[in-house]
Amino acid sequence: MLKLVAFLRGINVGGHHKVPMAELKTILTHLGCENVTTILNSGNIVFETTKKDIAGLERIIESAFTENFGFLIPVILIPHKQINELVNDDPFASIDVHKNIRLYISFLKEPSTIKLTLPYISKDNSFKIIGTKNHIIISVLDITTSNTPKGMEDLEKLFGKNITTRNWNTIQKINNC
Repeated sequence: MLKLVAFLRGINVGGHHKVPMAELKTILTHLGCENVTTILNSGNIVFETTKKDIAGLERIIESAFTENFGFLIPVILIPHKQINELVNDDPFASIDVHKNIRLYISFLKEPSTIKLTLPYISKDNSFKIIGTKNHIIISVLDITTSNTPKGMEDLEKLFGKNITTRNWNTIQKINNC
């Protein structure tokens, strides 16, 4: 069995595209996934599968969600092992975290062709990309000069819309599943 994490983009945010986690769990179970667990209400699902074609499984899940909910829910699947490695590597260990610092992990659906000099720092110095690994982008936002949407705008400008972002606390919760 392969343990995967599904990150869904754009659901249950600001009252748009409301999707009950129980329904997501039911759909994945009907697709043959096992030990399906949802984390929080923002589209994070851990499950096990015998399927090895991750890209194919993403398409199958997206199709099932679209059929059930009537709108596209982009799905990015990441092996749980990669999440575990990321948490164990603790990419934010050198960051001075205080109440205005936000730590983010973003996931790309496709590998990026963008070559950034790291750290990448936004024009207003509020947003930094401090690392990349496989389909993963590691970033830090200082909200004393900007807010989350501005940092997310930078990510989308650099990497496109096939991306979804979670805060570090959520990633740690997912790792514990």
